[in-house]
Amino acid sequence: MIKQLARCIREYKKASILAPLCMVGEVAMEVMIPLIMADLYDFGIVMQDMRVVVTKSILLVLCAFASLSFGVASANYASRAGTGFAKNLRHDMYHRVQDFSFSNIDKFSTASIVTRLTSDVANLQMTFQMMIRMAIRAPMMMILALVSSLRISARLSLVFCVAMPVLIAVLFGLFPLVHKIFERVFKTYDKLNNVVQENVHGVRVVKSFVREDKEIEKFSGISGSIYNDFCKAEKILALNNPIMQCCIYFCMIAISWFGAHMVVASGNNPDLGLTTGQLSSMFTYTTQILSSLMMLSMVFVMMVMSRAPLRRCYEILSEEPDLHDPEAGVDIVADGSIDFENVSFRYSATAQHRALKEVSLHIPSGATVGILGATGSSKSTLVQLIPRLYDVSEGVLKVGGLDVRSYNLEALRDQVAMVLQKNELFSGTIRENLRWGDPNATDEEIVHACQLACADDFIRSFPDGYDHHIEQGGTNVSGGQKQRLCIARALLKRPKILILDDSTSAVDTKTDAQIRQAFREFIPETTKLIIAQRVSSVQDADMIILMEGGMVAAVGSHDELMKTSTIYQEVYHSQQKGADA
Repeated sequence: MIKQLARCIREYKKASILAPLCMVGEVAMEVMIPLIMADLYDFGIVMQDMRVVVTKSILLVLCAFASLSFGVASANYASRAGTGFAKNLRHDMYHRVQDFSFSNIDKFSTASIVTRLTSDVANLQMTFQMMIRMAIRAPMMMILALVSSLRISARLSLVFCVAMPVLIAVLFGLFPLVHKIFERVFKTYDKLNNVVQENVHGVRVVKSFVREDKEIEKFSGISGSIYNDFCKAEKILALNNPIMQCCIYFCMIAISWFGAHMVVASGNNPDLGLTTGQLSSMFTYTTQILSSLMMLSMVFVMMVMSRAPLRRCYEILSEEPDLHDPEAGVDIVADGSIDFENVSFRYSATAQHRALKEVSLHIPSGATVGILGATGSSKSTLVQLIPRLYDVSEGVLKVGGLDVRSYNLEALRDQVAMVLQKNELFSGTIRENLRWGDPNATDEEIVHACQLACADDFIRSFPDGYDHHIEQGGTNVSGGQKQRLCIARALLKRPKILILDDSTSAVDTKTDAQIRQAFREFIPETTKLIIAQRVSSVQDADMIILMEGGMVAAVGSHDELMKTSTIYQEVYHSQQKGADA
């Protein structure tokens, strides 16, 4: 897991190495300063030797400047390395999500993916920056300060042997208590993001059902849960500082007591024992050593907090797409013929229920095919197998006489245009949205596609025409207008197979008939699969497929099914009665 995430450092390896190296330089200078100050006091001020005072003072200034320079450089390199790592991690995760098939996406909620790409990456960025700075500074400072204090007085340094184990035991004993809380917090963040996303996306539904108070209550409950968990964690972590202060003051008192006796015993003579300057250095080293332990505890806290984001980001990066391009894949789809040969499908390998069961169909190129069936009869599932949004579980599905798994995915999907049941428009102009179908489409081609989809008239009614701005999700156009724009976008691909997954449900019957008439006249070579709820939408199709329980219940023209299929007759007559009423 760590190895895979470390690959995201890439071009920022140099900055990631220089940051800790500069930090080592800063620590070395900081540890030297108390020794120089001790010599300045003992051999310069006490001995009244101005040469020593000047020399040591200059040396102090140089060390302080060097420490400052190393610190600034380390912070700069760490910032570049941290932000660069986050950028690459976010890039790799986003690209991996783009490679996911529908079955991969089904494993993660949208809110969870958003949280992983934002909050989780931000947490890992902070952890990485701290690791290449504080995780180096703390142990280096502790070791060098401890060695320096031992050089001054091994006997006096025994104080640290008492304080350090106590501080380590207490501080690091707190963190297992905190880890479970942080694990729970990040899962709660997913729920919070999901609520926000649902409510922003469905704000019109919320308002129409007057659910504002209920949704606010739901949001407040989840937000309150995060607040309570963080309060629990912070209460535990808040013990760090008082424990740290107690240890520092204990060491100060002990060093003051024993050190004063040692200074008096030596007569403040550096040759006979401890001096006043050396004692003051011991105070500085006490703060450095114990502060380093505090920093180590903070590093450990960040590591504990980052375990959950680390695992969650790794889940995205390690998720292998279910669909792969074959070696030496075919780039050309010969025609729009479709053959289902005993096809069955499960949404997952472990699923007991088969969404499709032993489907066998032959659809000739250029045919217009209607697909009818009750809700849950797997109509959408059937057509989603054609552009390999999912792979068949059993059997063979052929397009243009070849198994769909033998095509390069891009080549196959370029020739199979699909207007999904829940299709999306993106923020931008109408023209920009339409050019998703063909980035190089001319204005004439765009207009022609919109005319076929019966969208040209309402587009020209906008003041800006084809430059009319579409809000995210197409919220500023009606459902019928959105569907017609999506159909026009698909037509611009000039596909060999066009699939409309209940994509005319929001348009009136007259417009529906006009769209179908345009398809017959202008794209006769294109195989057209139309999923519909209205019999009238597919009545004139060359072939009608009736789905029931994931199986093909009947196949034939309208006249044939009226003679042979009881289910079709019932559907037709019920809709006719509804229309007459």
